[in-house]
Amino acid sequence: MNVFFEEDGNFKVATIKEEQAASLMLEDARGKRFKVKAANVLLRFERISLDDFLKAAQAAADEIDVDFLWECCGTDEFAFNTIAAEYFGANPSVQQQAAALIRLHGAPMYFYRKGRGHYKAAPEENLKAALAGLEKKKKEAEQMAIWQAELQAGALPESFIPLASKLLHRPDKNSLEWKTLAAAADAMQMSALRLMEKIGAIPDVGDYLLDGFLAESFPKGRGFAPTEPITCPGDLPLADVQAFSIDDSTTTEIDDAFSLKRLPNGNWQVGIHIAAPALGIAAGSDVDKIILDRLSTVYMPGDKITMLPNDVVEVFTLQEGKTCPALSMYLELSLGFDVLSHRSIVERVPIAANLRHEQLEPVFNENTAGIEGTPDFPWKEEITFLWHFAGALEGRRGKADPTAPLKIDYSFYIDQVDGEKRVRIVPRKRGAPMDKLVAELMILANSTWGKDLMQGQVAGIYRGQNGGRVRLTTQAGPHIGLGVECYSWASSPLRRAVDYVNQLQLLALIGNTKPRFQKNDAELYSIIGSFDTAYAAYAELQDKMERYWCLRYLQQENKREITAVVIKENLVRVDGMPLVIRAGIPELPAGTTVSLQVMKIDLLELLLETRMATI
Repeated sequence: MNVFFEEDGNFKVATIKEEQAASLMLEDARGKRFKVKAANVLLRFERISLDDFLKAAQAAADEIDVDFLWECCGTDEFAFNTIAAEYFGANPSVQQQAAALIRLHGAPMYFYRKGRGHYKAAPEENLKAALAGLEKKKKEAEQMAIWQAELQAGALPESFIPLASKLLHRPDKNSLEWKTLAAAADAMQMSALRLMEKIGAIPDVGDYLLDGFLAESFPKGRGFAPTEPITCPGDLPLADVQAFSIDDSTTTEIDDAFSLKRLPNGNWQVGIHIAAPALGIAAGSDVDKIILDRLSTVYMPGDKITMLPNDVVEVFTLQEGKTCPALSMYLELSLGFDVLSHRSIVERVPIAANLRHEQLEPVFNENTAGIEGTPDFPWKEEITFLWHFAGALEGRRGKADPTAPLKIDYSFYIDQVDGEKRVRIVPRKRGAPMDKLVAELMILANSTWGKDLMQGQVAGIYRGQNGGRVRLTTQAGPHIGLGVECYSWASSPLRRAVDYVNQLQLLALIGNTKPRFQKNDAELYSIIGSFDTAYAAYAELQDKMERYWCLRYLQQENKREITAVVIKENLVRVDGMPLVIRAGIPELPAGTTVSLQVMKIDLLELLLETRMATI
């Protein structure tokens, strides 16, 4: 006796060797013996070989019209042999019964299983929905096949064009487009990113890198929604000074300016004037929300994303020829550059000049600063005086070291030449006279205002360093790296939210009004946490874009051989740019200069492959 039975969701046939009430010992066509439960047996048959039975049952099942079979079933639950009789006629053969069961089991959209050998026809609405879904999947599969063929042929499907950025940076991995892209990449044995590059979907790697950052940090776009008009108070006292700023030519958010005046007692008055947006931006206003959302201006070679809308910047930036609202700190200095006193005031400051690095560097540098007989230039007397003052401040902080080698910073300029972007990388000595002048006065202002907040018991945000890394905190404490007992950020309120917050607090302290933020204010801690996260992401973008433009420069100049200095092991710093790479070199002492052959530049992965040329 042979049996037709179900096991693990499949139908099988075998010959009975032993039979008990609850189980059977069976043998299949290959002679393998096994035991099954008696309840699993659905049909018994004789005089038909096992292979012939299954072949005939499957052939008959393939000929069954499933739609007609569904119509025969009615709405009640039924057994497979009952429907076999309805479909094939009375007394269906064992093979016809098996065929009906195979067909029922193979059409789960039409028939719902209700137990072993028992089914129920799907309701008409459910069936229509399931069939529509099946047709949709079929069409989707056909469309995906067409798209995949295009991708593998090196073309970007037209419907992918508006989705290219999303596919590269924030793909919906359930979308047909992403599934197709992934399948095509797998078929071509490359990553989806490399495939997109191969088919021209990344025409500019720099734009690709920036778009990835924007998708993560500026998902609503880098532009600004319309905001309420911003005005500054017009009843502020007018300062009796002529102030000037010193910035790079690309700076539009001019936060700080300086003034110098001789006092009647023979001492000097140094003015440090900081733009005062906190005077005109109301708490909870649209612009206030923008500041606490963006948190900082984002810098990168050839571009920046400002913290504030341009129309707001124009109201408060310390622009040449304007009288601008400012938070000013006035220092009285002795002839020996001792700070005798300081006072802070909110006022309008006449800005006489916006000096630029490019103008000053040729005439005010390490070779000319403080040297008698050098050619005159605008503001020479004031700049020279402030430079001497800066040197005194550096010495008092314990940071003056004339033997220390000057470190190099780099400025990037992106020019359009014949419709093509070209990069210039211009080295600048860190600690050069102009940098020292600005840096020391900013350190003095920030440390002094931080101390004022602390002594006035007004909450503020400080930058502290006491044996570890620099961190933002609401507790005043030393900054070991700078050599000051207290340090806040308050000198860049047009570019950093922390400075804007501290300016709000300083205005309250100076005006003797209730500060916006109290000590242990939860919002203050939230601002610190958000700022740290955003600032790190912005710094990472700047590093990434500088690395990209360094590699672009090597391509642009067709560099085949470069020199570099060993930092440690195989880590080297390429000369003339802020580019650190892993080089193919033997172990050499730190500081060794090596010559490297450029083997490969991969802009997409920001990699430079080299090998040793000569030592």
